[in-house]
Amino acid sequence: MAELPAMIQDLALILMVAGVVTIVFKKLKQPLVLGYIVAGFLVSPHMPYTASVVDMENIHLWADIGVMFLLFSLGLDFSFKKILKMGASPIISVSCIIFSMSVLGVIVGNLFGWSQMDCIFLGGMLAMSSTTIIYKAFDDLGLRQQQFAGLVMSVLILEDILAIVMMVMLSAIAGGNSPDGSQMLASIANIVFFLVLWLVVGIFAIPLFLRSVRKLVNAEVLLIVSLGLCCAMAVFSAKVGFSSAFGAFIMGSILAETVEAERIEKLVDPVKNLFGAIFFVSVGMLVDPQILIDYALPIFILVMTIIVGQAIFGSMSFLLGGESLKSAMRCGFSMAQIGEFSFIIASLGLSLGVIGDFLYPVVVAVSVITTFLTPYMIRLATPAYNILEARLPKQIIKVLNHLSVSRPNSTEKNKWKSLLVQVALNTVIYSILSSALIAVMFMFFHPFITRLLGETWYAKAITGVTTIMFLAPFLRAMVMKKNHSEEFRALWAESNRNRLPLLFTILVRFVIAINFVFIVCRNLSHFGTALLITVGTLVLVTIILSRTIKQRSILLERLFINNLRSREIEAEVHGKKRPLYEGKLLDRDIHIAEFDIPQESVWLGKTLKELNLGCRYGVHVSSILRGNQRLNIPDGDSQLYPLDRIQVIGSDQQLAIFGQAIQQQVINEEDIEHREMKLRQMIITERSRFVGKTLQESGIRSDYGCMVVGLEEGKENLSSVAPSRKFKNGDIIWIVGEQQDIDRLLKA
Repeated sequence: MAELPAMIQDLALILMVAGVVTIVFKKLKQPLVLGYIVAGFLVSPHMPYTASVVDMENIHLWADIGVMFLLFSLGLDFSFKKILKMGASPIISVSCIIFSMSVLGVIVGNLFGWSQMDCIFLGGMLAMSSTTIIYKAFDDLGLRQQQFAGLVMSVLILEDILAIVMMVMLSAIAGGNSPDGSQMLASIANIVFFLVLWLVVGIFAIPLFLRSVRKLVNAEVLLIVSLGLCCAMAVFSAKVGFSSAFGAFIMGSILAETVEAERIEKLVDPVKNLFGAIFFVSVGMLVDPQILIDYALPIFILVMTIIVGQAIFGSMSFLLGGESLKSAMRCGFSMAQIGEFSFIIASLGLSLGVIGDFLYPVVVAVSVITTFLTPYMIRLATPAYNILEARLPKQIIKVLNHLSVSRPNSTEKNKWKSLLVQVALNTVIYSILSSALIAVMFMFFHPFITRLLGETWYAKAITGVTTIMFLAPFLRAMVMKKNHSEEFRALWAESNRNRLPLLFTILVRFVIAINFVFIVCRNLSHFGTALLITVGTLVLVTIILSRTIKQRSILLERLFINNLRSREIEAEVHGKKRPLYEGKLLDRDIHIAEFDIPQESVWLGKTLKELNLGCRYGVHVSSILRGNQRLNIPDGDSQLYPLDRIQVIGSDQQLAIFGQAIQQQVINEEDIEHREMKLRQMIITERSRFVGKTLQESGIRSDYGCMVVGLEEGKENLSSVAPSRKFKNGDIIWIVGEQQDIDRLLKA
C-alpha cells in the first residue's frame, strides 16, 4: 500500500488538534483565533512533547491561501463604496497611526542599540495592524455589525494599500536612495493606476458575465466561478508587484457590488474557515520558546509599545478623524497588534540583507502575543472609556464628543470645489482606462496584425484606427462629461467671471485627450509633431461631434452605473434596502444592524409582543425581511420565522447583547441520539387507566407525546382506531414516540 503523503498527515494533525482546542476555547467562551494559535504551538516542531508537523513548507503555502481567502471574504463584506462614503476620516486616521507608530518603533529600536536599518524596518512593522486577525476577532466576538468596526476595517484596508508604498520606501532606503525620489512616486502612481483600472473594468465586466450565465449557475458552479475569479486576480496582482491577498481583496470588493454577493459570501464561508484556520495555526507554529527566552525584554517592550501606542495614539488618530471619544477608543484599542504585513516587511529586510537575523523571530513572537491579546484589548476599550469619562472633566468629554457631530452639511459645499473634484476624478478614471487600452492594443493586437500582414503601413493603420475607435467613447466622456452638470450651469449663470475658468477646464481636458491620440499616432508613424497634433485635434473634434460615439459613450456609462448600483437596485426590488433615516439618527451611538434568526431559535413562532425585545434588550425591530418581502414597522402580533432577517435599532452595547441572545437562545440538541422515534406494541390490561376511554380522552398524544398508529385485530394489516372507539381490556395497540415518552406511557 502506498505511503500517505506527509501533507495529508500534517493536515489531519492540524485539524484534529485545532478542533479539540477550539472546542475547549468555545467552552471557555474565548475567541476561536486564540485557540488556533495555541493549536499551532502544540503541533509545532518547537513543542517536543506532542506530535509535530513534518512539512512546514506546505503548511505555509496553505496558510498563504488562507490569507487570500480571508481577504476575499473581507472584500465581499466591505466594498470600496463604503470607504468612499466615509470621506476623509479614514485617511486622516491611517496617516496619523502610521506616522506615530513608525516613530515609536524607531525610538524603541534605538533604545536597545540596534542598527539604524533595524530601527527603520521595525518602525514599518509596528505601523501595520493585521486586517485578518482583527476581522476574525470581530467575527468571533460578534462585533462586525457594530458601527466602529466598519471604520476600523476602512482604516485597515487603506493601511494595507499604504504598506505597498512603505515597502518601496524601505527598499529605496536600504539601497541608499532617497525615500522621496521618483521610485516612490512611481510606486504610488502604479497603485492608483491598477486599483482604479481593476475596479472600473471589474465592475463593468464581471456583473455582465454573471448576469449572462445566471440561469446556468447553481450553488456549486457559483462557488467555483467566484473562487476562480479570486485566484485569477490574486495571480494578476502578484504579477504586477502587489501581494496575492491584496488582489483577492480587490476581487471581493468587485463581487460585493453584484446581486450574487450574498450568495457568494455564504458559499465561500466554509472554504474561508478551513484555510483561515490553517493560517492562524501556522502563526502559532512560529512561536519559538527559545527566542521568547533570549529576547524576553525586547519582546515585552515591543508588545507594550504596540498596546499602549495604539491605545493612545490610535485613539487620538481616530479622534482627529472626527470620531467621538468612545468610538475612537474602541477603534484604537482594536488595532493593538501586528500581523501578516509585518512578516512581509521583515522578510523584505532579510532578503535585502539589511536587518539582523534576530528581528524576524522577535516580530513573529510579538505578533503572536499581540494577536492573543487582541480580543481582550477590544473588550477593554469600553471599561477604559468609562474610567476616563469618570476622571476627565465633563466639559472636556463634551467638547471631544461634539467634534464628531459638528461636521459641515454636504449641501453647503462650494460649487467650484464640487465641480473640480468631479472633473478631476472623471479625467483620472478615463485617462487610466485609455492608457490601459492603448497598452493592451500595442501588446497584443498590433503583434497579431503584424504576424498576419507583416511590417506594412496598412498593418499600422489598422492598429491605429482600431485603437482610436475603442478609445473614442472614453475620450469624448473625458472632454464633455460634467459640462452640463448642475454645478457647471449654476456657475455659468451666476457670473460672467466664471465663464473663462469653466472654458479653461474644458480646454485642459481637450489637451489631455489629444495626447492619447498623439501617443497612438507617434508609435505607429514617423510624421512630425506639428502634423500629429493637428491630426489629433481633428480626430478629437470628429469624436466629439459624432452622435454615434456620443450614444456609445452614454450607453457604456449607464451600463457601468447600473452594474455599480445593481445590488442597491436588487435590494430596492426585494424590499431589503435600509431606510433613509439610518444616516440621520442624531445619537452617534444609535444605528441599525441586521440579524438572521437561526433555524433552531427558540423565538420561532413567537410574536414580538411575547418576546418583548424592547424591555429585555432595549432594541426596536424596524423591519422584518422574509424572502423577497419586507415588513416595515411590524406590530406586536408579527411572528418570527426561520431565516427571517430583522433590522434592529439600538446602541452598540444593546445590539451586542441582542446578537449574543440570538445565538444563545436556541434549541439545545446535545442528546439528539436519544430522540430517535421508535415503534412499540402496547397491551391494554384491565388495570390500565385507558380502559373505557376514547383515543382523545386517553391523552396518549397530548400528555405523553406518543401517537397510536393502529389496532392489532389478527388481520394482515393494522386497523385504524376511530376517535369514538373506547379502549377495552385485551386491546393490542401500536404506538410511535421517543423512547423516554414510550417508557412513561407504558408505566401509566
